[in-house]
Amino acid sequence: MTKTRCVIVGASAAGVSAALQMRRMDFPGTITLVDTDPRLPYERPPLSKALLEDGASALVPIQPAETYRDLDIELRLGERVTEVDPARLTVRLGSGDILKSGRLVLATGVRARRLAVEGGDVDNVLSLRDADDARRIGAQLAGGGPLVIVGAGFVGLEVAAVARTRGIDVTIVEAQPHPLVHALGPDVAELLTDLHQGHGVRLLSGVTVSAFSGPAGRVEEVWLSDGRRLPAAVVVVGIGVEPRHELARSAIVDTDHYGIPVNEFGQTSRAWIYATGDVASQRHPNLPQRGRIEHWDAALRHGAAVGSTLAGDPVRYTDAPYAWTDQYGATLQLIGRGRPTDDLVLREGATPGRFLAFWMRRGRIGAVAGMDASREIGVVKRLMAAGVPVDGEQLARPDTDLRGLLKKRRAADGPVPVGASAAP
Repeated sequence: MTKTRCVIVGASAAGVSAALQMRRMDFPGTITLVDTDPRLPYERPPLSKALLEDGASALVPIQPAETYRDLDIELRLGERVTEVDPARLTVRLGSGDILKSGRLVLATGVRARRLAVEGGDVDNVLSLRDADDARRIGAQLAGGGPLVIVGAGFVGLEVAAVARTRGIDVTIVEAQPHPLVHALGPDVAELLTDLHQGHGVRLLSGVTVSAFSGPAGRVEEVWLSDGRRLPAAVVVVGIGVEPRHELARSAIVDTDHYGIPVNEFGQTSRAWIYATGDVASQRHPNLPQRGRIEHWDAALRHGAAVGSTLAGDPVRYTDAPYAWTDQYGATLQLIGRGRPTDDLVLREGATPGRFLAFWMRRGRIGAVAGMDASREIGVVKRLMAAGVPVDGEQLARPDTDLRGLLKKRRAADGPVPVGASAAP
């Protein structure tokens, strides 16, 4: 009897997680992971911390090489998928090999959005998505600054923090009034502004880049929409991403603005093809509408859910999205997504280096963000998972015992399930 073969395109968080979960669930067929990167699949979050180090030695493997061997997961690294044939259920590689594929998982991820202005395609205008990008940025920054960062999202702020700790002059250009304002709202985002300005970052908000100028092949000045010019030895652009959904389109799979639309189990418009991770356009309890969830933890969890489904045990990914970013030795953590209709509760005594913010929804915590508050975030996650009613005035007081709220709930209802999903 011929074994079912599953080919997974993309060996980052979601693709690897799907493969591992399939084996944990005793998937009986063959599993092949294909990726253009020749290196053993590695974690992406630490890349910004390795900018000024040896990029190769700083990489953290998602799993050691022996794990793939022990689980009989074939790695085809340094190879590109050039074609998906939906009629024959095959995948063609750049080497010419053709792989049979009774199940196909597209975990192709996203690419950095380019800044479409004059001079934006030169050597010292860079973005950060993979280890090669980190190596190039590190090599450019070895000569010092000034560094201009376009975009104050997660990537831009992390790069700024790393550069400032090395004494490099940093200017951030952000079109919005505050960094991460879409994720945090203006009040919490203002704390991040103060944090970076307190560490010497020059943050220019409400402006955009109109052009770059300099000698052939390099940028020396960044021109802003308000007429100002900034000196620059290095420019890092972090203005969002675009889905890598070309393979889906070639296989006549539906795509949209966000990526590849999937149902609650990760299945695309073609029953034998699934999509997971950043490229998946999904409906989720914490999203107001279909969209992407571009976080490492979400990619791991969505990948595992798709892997379980492919192994015969369908699982819906409904966990509240979790994200984190390191800033000047402290960690900003977010669980869930705040909504414009939520009531923001900022715990008293908030400072740029330590704060806790809650987004209240119908008497419960709908989302939370905390800087240097890992212990509290862990408790709040359980409060959210159990849907515990909480008074906003209690949350605002720094002396409120969050664990005590959990204990009261346990006494009334029994143990709180660790892996339960947050209420929408």
